[in-house]
Amino acid sequence: MFHYTVETSKSVQVAVQDVQEELQKEKFGVLWDFDVQDTLQQKGYEFTDSYRILEVCNPGEAKRVLEQQPLVSYFLPCKVVVYEEDGVTKIGMPKPTALFNLLEDEAIQAIGRDIEERMTSCLNKAC
Repeated sequence: MFHYTVETSKSVQVAVQDVQEELQKEKFGVLWDFDVQDTLQQKGYEFTDSYRILEVCNPGEAKRVLEQQPLVSYFLPCKVVVYEEDGVTKIGMPKPTALFNLLEDEAIQAIGRDIEERMTSCLNKAC
């Protein structure tokens, strides 16, 4: 499976705040918080689902992977999504290992595993 997703009873807003706090502990900052519902409504499209896409980055890790393999830039920054589906808030992300494995570079894959473990831990703690 290319993604990791957890469920929580928290609202989307609270889950976003909690995810941000947990990610900061691992030195991942939120570069952009894309509120899909708000943006689509501003553009004249009716969209009632609460859906947020966070673009996150750990600058040290970004530097490390880019120095190792410039093609990793195609996968940066990392994304975390928080949305409501059937009354349940979900927090998810594409797995870095799924993306990094496309490069067939064992050193990059090892870094991807480390990043994935740290990010999934953050998502789990945010629940």
